[in-house]
Amino acid sequence: MSSVTRTFVADLINRTGESVVLRGWVFRLRILAKTTFVVLKDCSGQAQCVSSTSALHDLKLKLDDALEVRGRVRADERAKTGIEVDIESATILNRAATLLPFNSSSDIEHVSAEIKTEYRPLALRNEAVAHVFRVQAAILKHFRDYLASQRFTEIVSSKIVGSGTEGGTNLFEIKYFDRVAYLAQSPQFYKEHGVAGLERVFETGHVYRAEPHATSRHLTEYYSLDLEMGFIDGPEDVIQLERQLLTYIFEKLNVQYVTALPSMLDVPMWTFEDCIERLKRSDLVDDLDPEAERELCRLAELEKGIPAVFVVGFPLSARPFYTHPRTETTAAGFDLLFRGLEITTGGQRLHRRADLERALTKRRISTEPFESHLKMFELGMPPHGGLAIGLERLTAQILGLQNVREATLYPRDRYRLIP
Repeated sequence: MSSVTRTFVADLINRTGESVVLRGWVFRLRILAKTTFVVLKDCSGQAQCVSSTSALHDLKLKLDDALEVRGRVRADERAKTGIEVDIESATILNRAATLLPFNSSSDIEHVSAEIKTEYRPLALRNEAVAHVFRVQAAILKHFRDYLASQRFTEIVSSKIVGSGTEGGTNLFEIKYFDRVAYLAQSPQFYKEHGVAGLERVFETGHVYRAEPHATSRHLTEYYSLDLEMGFIDGPEDVIQLERQLLTYIFEKLNVQYVTALPSMLDVPMWTFEDCIERLKRSDLVDDLDPEAERELCRLAELEKGIPAVFVVGFPLSARPFYTHPRTETTAAGFDLLFRGLEITTGGQRLHRRADLERALTKRRISTEPFESHLKMFELGMPPHGGLAIGLERLTAQILGLQNVREATLYPRDRYRLIP
């Protein structure tokens, strides 16, 4: 078998005067009487290729056909990239359908979200959609890079579990041979086990919530950025780490994508009680609603110049059983609100087995299903805490998207299971 050395579009600038082989999609097509211009798009960029119209006539080229071009690179100041490719031969690798709902080069602002999801590969060739997922990939990369620099170890845990992290609610039940198992709501227990062995751990992966929501902010399957750290003094240690982590990520994105993301180092920390007073809302008993989240971010921006706030001290009864108390009735947990939406939940955890057993008993939850977890707290578990960031929500808030599904490659919600 012979192999062809393919050139990526981004490398053409260094190949002036040379013969090259390009492969990509027909992104734009302009057919004149004597000359045809083909803008070829691959994963690295776009290049204008030129041929006589008669030479390409029999190919019957269309937008979004997969195409191979063999040609010679020529400098041309009129071209956007400073070069063009004179086509010597072209081969269609696969034809696109004659009738598509849109083309990759279309202005797809008014194409419905449903159609863009149904034809996701075609949408991804459009720069407006591709940009979202390139930014998302960069968030993941910088999340990993920063935590690795802070002595965190990345772990990979199972997504098939025998019981719920939060007492068995909102779980997807699956048949596991001759018994029942569940899809994991969170890697929380495994992160804590990791702390007992490695002290600082993080994980990225899908989590599952069987919540019957149909809103612009909820998914039944989403991607969670989790971390857990040992030997802390309180939730403030976790909050300070997140300030530094997000500042690092935002600085990288500002350079790479010319955004205007703020430093998060001075994001204020307000108690839940203080938030209720600021909002002048007596109807918020144990949590914040979307309107409250938006208003708190507005107030934080007015006071601190940053549309973000850490809210600490929620009622303990409204937090998971493993949450460490801040006072007798409030939790050493927090939420981070950013640009009007909660993107992070975190806090300090209980680290003694007896305390966890009491917390379960107080909520009338049997300790038996948690035995394999509880015994890990007999191994010298240090005081610890951590957080979880919803990747899709963070991406949406960074880019100003109105619906979290726009930042989800293949959304899963109450109604959608395809593609």
